[in-house]
Amino acid sequence: MSYKDKIKDKDQDIYILALESSCDETAASVNKNGLEILSNVVSSQVDLHKKFGGVVPEIASRKHLELLLPVIDQALAEAGVEFEDLDAVASTYGPGLVGGLLVTLTAAKTISLALNIPLIGVNHIAGHIYANFIANPEIEKPLICLTISGGHTDLLYFEDLRGYQILGRTIDDAAGEAFDKISRFLGLGYPGGPAIEKAARSGDRDAIDFPRADLGDSYDFSFSGLKTAVMNHVHNEEQRGNEIDQNDLAASFQEAVVDSLASNLIKAVREYKVESVVISGGVAANQRLREVIAERLKEHNLELYYPPLELCTDNAAMIGAVAYYQYLEQDFAPLSISADPSLKL
Repeated sequence: MSYKDKIKDKDQDIYILALESSCDETAASVNKNGLEILSNVVSSQVDLHKKFGGVVPEIASRKHLELLLPVIDQALAEAGVEFEDLDAVASTYGPGLVGGLLVTLTAAKTISLALNIPLIGVNHIAGHIYANFIANPEIEKPLICLTISGGHTDLLYFEDLRGYQILGRTIDDAAGEAFDKISRFLGLGYPGGPAIEKAARSGDRDAIDFPRADLGDSYDFSFSGLKTAVMNHVHNEEQRGNEIDQNDLAASFQEAVVDSLASNLIKAVREYKVESVVISGGVAANQRLREVIAERLKEHNLELYYPPLELCTDNAAMIGAVAYYQYLEQDFAPLSISADPSLKL
């Protein structure tokens, strides 16, 4: 019997096993009706990659292979669900590191074929956005969403949950990528976002006036020039024999990134009539970013929504949330689906 004969409607409980391995986290979750998380297991490789100053794709892929089956078993056990109870299996298929993507995508294909249940391919960035709806189901539409991660900086306008317009995105380095590169340049460690944020707490954010990219009326972002300005500042100070306060440097750099992100977001809020504003992705965990945006939203009588830390970083629960709505639309993937490391929204 084709699995299409077993598709449930939204009035029935739908259980989805979701898998995620686009970077250096191996994750599995079981979602009930999309936003109810029965389990969310994440095994991070951060400590493994720290000594290299960033993620080594080959090492990450091999670790995913080692960890995936135990992570799936744990997710099912914590949810109190058997394979036979599943209505669908979902996996990230992009964007991300192709070796990592292939691990969970291949596993999801196998489970789909063995259990004769639908396979759902999910965009990783969409997952970060939907993490907000897991944590804050009261969010009203239309809304503006700023999604900021290691490889992506996207400003989106949502008319409803499944329809959006891309207002702007980075034209070079993403915000998270800039954090990683400057952290590595300063010797602060990996991952760069938390390392910069920690140093910035003891620094003066007004110590150095780093540039903010001016792209005119565009909602696009650019951090390449800021990254170059930080490096030039350090080189110039070293040539003059001046001592460099890394905390002041980190705080001033972070402030420039935050100001650029917040300014474009507020510009969009002024133009579009929205009920909610949300931020998502790993960089959304930055406390200074949350503070600045929340403060600037007060004049518009809007509250800022963001996921808790465990849903900001890569996880499978957010993938399961997107997959549920794709399930209702019968937006299923063929077994021939391929990993797409450059997948766009």
